[in-house]
Amino acid sequence: MIEIRVPEELAATQIQYEGEAGRAFIESLPGLAAEMLGRWELTVDGPSMHGMAALVLPVRRADGTPAALKLQAVNEESAGEADALRAWADLGAVHVLDDDPRNGSLLLERLDSGRSLDDEPDTRRGVLVIAGMLARFNAVPAPAGMRRLGDVAAGMVAETPDALRALADPAERRLVADCAAAVREVMDEPGDALLHWDLHFENVLAGRGGWVAIDPKPLAGDPGFDLWPALNNRFDPADTRWRFDAMTDVMGLDRERAKAWTLGRILQNALWSVADGEGLDEDDVAVARLLRGGPDNLRA
Repeated sequence: MIEIRVPEELAATQIQYEGEAGRAFIESLPGLAAEMLGRWELTVDGPSMHGMAALVLPVRRADGTPAALKLQAVNEESAGEADALRAWADLGAVHVLDDDPRNGSLLLERLDSGRSLDDEPDTRRGVLVIAGMLARFNAVPAPAGMRRLGDVAAGMVAETPDALRALADPAERRLVADCAAAVREVMDEPGDALLHWDLHFENVLAGRGGWVAIDPKPLAGDPGFDLWPALNNRFDPADTRWRFDAMTDVMGLDRERAKAWTLGRILQNALWSVADGEGLDEDDVAVARLLRGGPDNLRA
């Protein structure tokens, strides 16, 4: 039997953010890997990879086809991943070869893990690649049963008063309050498009002669909620205006609504930071300040 080693970084991240549930997932990984390798008749043929939430094993199927086995905990972020990827199969997302929704395992086509959009030297070109993908992905209605942005937004607004009391810096309190106010203005119409939530440069890999998206945390909602990763990744404050304008143009979005939902993403991050006893992210603060300046402030 092949011994599956769980990377220390993955274990530490899971325990830090998920507590006992994360510890239980880490302890289950060797057994889960052995189960899925056997059930799907897979052979490991390379070193494992990982992000913050999943272990990925390069494998070959019984017929020799290369693939990737993704092992992750079942939670609200991973739920629906296979459904979303299948909905986007012809639109630039990684292909699902098999899945087990009971334990969150996915058998995916093998892409070039050594080459991501993060290697593209021209960040503007990379942003346009992501914007084009999101335009295609967001045109797909979310499947039934997908978690909904309206529920996420209501939860954030409900958590904001406690977060404001926990923030000592008046400027940070004002920023969080403004973000919550922006969300309240649009939360009655949260949308029903299929969102990726985490489409940044490192979640776009080379494959099939082009770029392929991986690792969605899908939900149903307004496409404006999908902009933040490409604004934040390889952050350049001087380029934020161009990125926002370019993405909203390509995706055909109303800028006021896109601004509000992007502030919603910053609110989400802020609430997580406060819960962890940390200050607000400096890059998020910079983006929020620019967005709060109004739509004219976002025209380069």
